[in-house]
Amino acid sequence: MLFVSMILLGAVIGFVGAGGAGVTITLLTVGFGVPIHTALAVALSSMTFTMLSGAYSHFREHEVVVKAGAIIGGGGVAGALLGAAVSDHMPSDDLSFMTGLMILSSALILYVKLYHADWLNHHLHGRRTLLTGRKLYIYGIPTGIVSGFLAGAFGIGAAAYIQIALMVIFGVPLLQSIGTCMMIILPISASGGLGYLASGHLDMWIFLQTLAGLTVGAWIGAKMTHLAPLPLLKASIVALPTIGGGIMMLFH
Repeated sequence: MLFVSMILLGAVIGFVGAGGAGVTITLLTVGFGVPIHTALAVALSSMTFTMLSGAYSHFREHEVVVKAGAIIGGGGVAGALLGAAVSDHMPSDDLSFMTGLMILSSALILYVKLYHADWLNHHLHGRRTLLTGRKLYIYGIPTGIVSGFLAGAFGIGAAAYIQIALMVIFGVPLLQSIGTCMMIILPISASGGLGYLASGHLDMWIFLQTLAGLTVGAWIGAKMTHLAPLPLLKASIVALPTIGGGIMMLFH
């Protein structure tokens, strides 16, 4: 049942083009009664493989700002390990509540980006050129640490936060921000997953079923994306984390 459910969820994730880590956590905890710490470990570890293929694809298309991604991702490694350590000491109920809150905040950011882009551009004046030199390190490492901590502690990729930071602070164009974001999340999810593995929270059998199901489902769902009207896609992108976060908050 877990494998089949992950195929269905993967199809939805592939259809909307979202990472779906938060919804994966919700399905594992609420749907199958998996302990929250184990669910976070499985979601982060699964995301490593998703980001690996996505980042490589964007890199081949020259849609990755490698230096910025490496600096922010390097800071993210430390942040993710710290976040996983903090999460290990949090009570399950508090951790579930905070995870649900983070998922809902990501949904809110996606909603603003998709439906109120003009308002967002008016209030967030991003750089028009790439940030370079010492400032890239001064801003990049703390950004990575904060992003990595959020991902490591609450099991989500923090992609919505990272993309906005890339555009506003680091001057990365929208298209390149997607690929660069994937490059950043790759070491974050890998180090966070290792942190949970070291603390004994990663269940390999659940992880393998989740990874296999999401991979198969995402491949199927991606085939349907170009068939869907744009309004349906936009609504689905926002609805997926909203539903996942809402369920997590209600049943934590």
